[in-house]
Amino acid sequence: MNKRAKQLEAFDRLLTIMDELRAQCPWDKKQTMASLRHLTIEETYELGDAILDNNLDEVKKELGDLLLHIVFYAKIASETQDFDIADVCHGICEKLVDRHPHIYGDINVDNEEDVKRNWEKLKLKEGKASVLEGVPNSLPALVKANRIQDKVAGVGFDWEKPGQVWEKVEEELKEFKMEVDSGNQETIENEFGDVLFSMVNYARFLNINPENALERTNKKFSKRFQYLENKAKSLNKPLKEMTLAEMDVFWEEAKQL
Repeated sequence: MNKRAKQLEAFDRLLTIMDELRAQCPWDKKQTMASLRHLTIEETYELGDAILDNNLDEVKKELGDLLLHIVFYAKIASETQDFDIADVCHGICEKLVDRHPHIYGDINVDNEEDVKRNWEKLKLKEGKASVLEGVPNSLPALVKANRIQDKVAGVGFDWEKPGQVWEKVEEELKEFKMEVDSGNQETIENEFGDVLFSMVNYARFLNINPENALERTNKKFSKRFQYLENKAKSLNKPLKEMTLAEMDVFWEEAKQL
């Protein structure tokens, strides 16, 4: 691995290239924070895919893309004298020092949960009106549910045992089934949301990231279905003309791959 001097040299090279692109490239000169935003979101998802695939070469590339975006935003801000990359680095350093008093202060902790509770308490002392302020509104609903539950657990609003959470899941499932039987679409949707929320909570108690788990299932299903499509093509038979029994044969084959 590269030593610190080489790491700083590489970061300096990136900053220099960013300066040159911003000054000379027609596309780079036109970009604003708003125009980069959707690209940054896309790059973040691409990094997430690479992590789930355990493709470290792609992880390295996607981290580079995200680092470029961070440097790009800071460069734009420096042009209006608002902040630069040094301010960004110092800002996160100060936050990390302030929020780790068990490392840089005299607070004692016994485990990870103590660290998380201290983190949320410190955020409130910093002027946050709610522990939920740090949950972005634009997060996908499944990710947001997990973050909400993690945040409130950090201040002690939580179940004590996984079994209690599972009982809540069963309770929500019964309520959902009752609403399905009633046929009221609005209340069915409300109860289904409660089921999902309780399942996300149970996953948290089992140390499962629900977003990762669901995305792995998405990938698994897609791979198996594409196998089914390819088999149908090899038979020159459209899927719509195949029976479920015929499709199930290839589906079972795909599960063995």
